[in-house]
Amino acid sequence: MLTLTKQAGIGGEVKSEPDDFIVKEITGSGVMLEPGVRYTPQELKESEAPAGKFTTFVLQKKNWDNTRALLEIAKRMSRGRKSIGYAGTKDKRSISVQLACIYGVEPANVEAVRLNDISINGAWKSNGIEMGSNIGNGFSIKVKDVHDTENIPPIIEELGGTFPSYFDRQRFGYRLNNAKIGLDIINNKQEEAVMAFLTDSSNENDLEAREARKVLSEEQDFQKALDYFPRHLRYERTMIDYLARYKNFANAIRKIPRGIAIMFIHAVEDLVFNMVLEERIRAEDFESKIYCGKNFYGFPDSTTVSSEKRDSFPLSALVGYETKDEYISEHEKEVMERIGINKESFKVKSMPELGMKGAFRPMLSPFKDFSSALQENNAVLNFSIPSGSYATIFINEITKNNGLDLKDLMPNGL
Repeated sequence: MLTLTKQAGIGGEVKSEPDDFIVKEITGSGVMLEPGVRYTPQELKESEAPAGKFTTFVLQKKNWDNTRALLEIAKRMSRGRKSIGYAGTKDKRSISVQLACIYGVEPANVEAVRLNDISINGAWKSNGIEMGSNIGNGFSIKVKDVHDTENIPPIIEELGGTFPSYFDRQRFGYRLNNAKIGLDIINNKQEEAVMAFLTDSSNENDLEAREARKVLSEEQDFQKALDYFPRHLRYERTMIDYLARYKNFANAIRKIPRGIAIMFIHAVEDLVFNMVLEERIRAEDFESKIYCGKNFYGFPDSTTVSSEKRDSFPLSALVGYETKDEYISEHEKEVMERIGINKESFKVKSMPELGMKGAFRPMLSPFKDFSSALQENNAVLNFSIPSGSYATIFINEITKNNGLDLKDLMPNGL
């Protein structure tokens, strides 16, 4: 993806160790959670509800997937997936601190949980946590083996307080094929979508999984595949089990959770957005007909959308079937034509439960509180960004060596 800045980067490696990537949630009241600090609800300006049915707690974890960590905690409380809540996900390969909640458990019982590399830094009765209620995240990131560190100040100056609001790799799946699968679903090619999900071994790092995908691709024997497909590929096995009995590929997609299936369509939206943003950066064109204001923290406020340009963030469409034509720029039209879709495609007529109405996203995300420090051949970068923005995108403006190539998201290029 094209960077906003022209200045040469500092190179280096990010995320070589979890300790190198520290994520600190900024709560809805504007408090940044620090690792190793115990908090009370009063210190966080959080509402305490003695008669509440939830316990809110400060979760600190190291090298734990967000959902898996919370499920392990819930398991020790004899609770399930539906009992847990959180404001936003955090990178697995990191040390992260965030608010979370669990239904029907006393604070003392949550604080008594003992798991390796997990600590509970405060807990209290509450009415729960809503997804997206956090403002953003603060980061402290060590970039190892850097060079040309004198370029950091001019890069920050060139950015001028904002960076591209691209979606990063996480949105496209670890095999980078979510958008390809989504396009197959949109184009009523459910069999191709299912087989890509099950058998695409490109970018598959797990040797057992890679071999299983290749064998199924060659043999097309779903019954036999149940004997050798890895147990950890739960959604793949769910599809395979269904296809071993019925050859209905659309219903095979329906056998996995809707939240997983809909990520494929989101990935198409996100790919269009990224392609459009790259074109806008190339053309130095950030004009828009719609803007959003700032919240008290200085980050974009999606509830204040208007045509007012002053002191606000220009928005670009995440195109869906309800997006008004006036908000679809020539950039969106050209990109969608290039990949063979239009806004009506997002109705997903063959699987309407996966349809996307559309939304808006800032073209540029702000960053705050930037500082840097050098430690021998390493650079430690500190900053905060809004929820929904990607620290790795911001870091790539500085390093210039970790950007996602949009051509990797499509089987035959763009």
